[in-house]
Amino acid sequence: MKKYGFVIFVIYSSVLLAQSEKQITATDLEQWQLKIQTLPETKAKVNAISNTDLKTLSLNREQLGKLDYNFKYKAEVSGITDQKKSGRCWMFTGLNILRPKVIKKLNINNFEFSTNYLFFYDMLEKANLALEIGIETVAKPIDDKTVEWLLKNPIGDGGVWTSLVNLLDKYGAVPKEIMPETYHSENTSQLNAILSYKIREFILELRKLSAQKQTLNQLRERKKTMLFEVYKILTYHLGTPPKQFIWRYKTKDDKITEYKTYTPQSFLKEMIPDFASSQYVQLMNDPSREYFKTYEIEYDRNTVEGLNWVYINLPIEEIKQIALKSIKANEVMYFSCDVGKQLNIDKGLLSVQNYDYSTLYGISFNMDKKSRIQSFESGSSHGMALVGADTDNNDKPTKWLVENSWGASSGFNGYLVITDEWFNEYMFRLAVKKDFVDTKILDILKQTPIKLPPWDPMFLQDE
Repeated sequence: MKKYGFVIFVIYSSVLLAQSEKQITATDLEQWQLKIQTLPETKAKVNAISNTDLKTLSLNREQLGKLDYNFKYKAEVSGITDQKKSGRCWMFTGLNILRPKVIKKLNINNFEFSTNYLFFYDMLEKANLALEIGIETVAKPIDDKTVEWLLKNPIGDGGVWTSLVNLLDKYGAVPKEIMPETYHSENTSQLNAILSYKIREFILELRKLSAQKQTLNQLRERKKTMLFEVYKILTYHLGTPPKQFIWRYKTKDDKITEYKTYTPQSFLKEMIPDFASSQYVQLMNDPSREYFKTYEIEYDRNTVEGLNWVYINLPIEEIKQIALKSIKANEVMYFSCDVGKQLNIDKGLLSVQNYDYSTLYGISFNMDKKSRIQSFESGSSHGMALVGADTDNNDKPTKWLVENSWGASSGFNGYLVITDEWFNEYMFRLAVKKDFVDTKILDILKQTPIKLPPWDPMFLQDE
């Protein structure tokens, strides 16, 4: 019995030891406290960090003396817009690429498309897509990964370049004054919350109806009545989109034109007759995946029948050369990045040297771009128009200029300057005309795209 007791004691002791290795123990806490108290800088750092904004403390002042807002190459642009408190950067950015063409065509001082008009249909179409996915997945368990993703992300006002293309192709466009902004188009959080609630409720109802043996046709009939409720909510928040309107404009030499009647489709066709989604190719820099391959992200769209985000994954240097060609040819591009990383908004500068957190904490931060993507530490978060580039004596890019949509008082007169090193680390997406892309790269589009699931890190939508 003594022998068995000893064995039990050994096993019990081993279990306790294993448990203690998993836990934070009182000994650990005591050692850490003693260790940090012996560091001479601890008291000063506690006083500073606990009472001060981190960016103020970690600001690299040497970087400020290197600021240069001059650019060798800059495409023609038309003034700064403001998305206010909304996630519609992708929409503003895409339209900011197109509106200089309207200003030049009509010889006018300024022009903006109505983002509220397109926002209405964007949210309506996203609601329809979510409910269709809900119908497609009614037979799957509630904890299926696609169902779980859908219920976590039923709707939102973020998007990508192809989201805008899908809307323009189907709904055309109107001038801003025809359907101006409302409080809720510029402050979208409440509308997003109300619609998210209803769509989640609707998806659960569709699953219940399917379990009660209702047919696919019956589910889709019920879906239409659900969508009317969404339409009603959108109308109350945003107003009613016009099917037809009259419009005139004043030229730079003060001539006022006659009123003309348009539909949204005819207006877009007249203003930008050569616009076609087929003119553009989407590029991505994602070092976590194989380069020179085509990828497609499932459900990364806003209409059932529209385009997903389909892109060619390229090394960053390839993308930079394509972007430089476009800027030199006066063609602005849709560009998206992880804008919150190392952003000095007061100076309008994105640089990896802006803030020195390592020195502040005495701790290294060493993840590369691939690691940041894989761990969800970094991803595309904001769309802007790439409009300028500066180069050295060998015409190699040293910095870039983007037109933002946070208002003219933000950043550098509404723009952000991006160092080339930051571009390497935090640039993700580019939509560019095929004219500036080598045939060899365009041929990659002939591949069958590698399909990625909607919970992939690259699904993150620009806001």
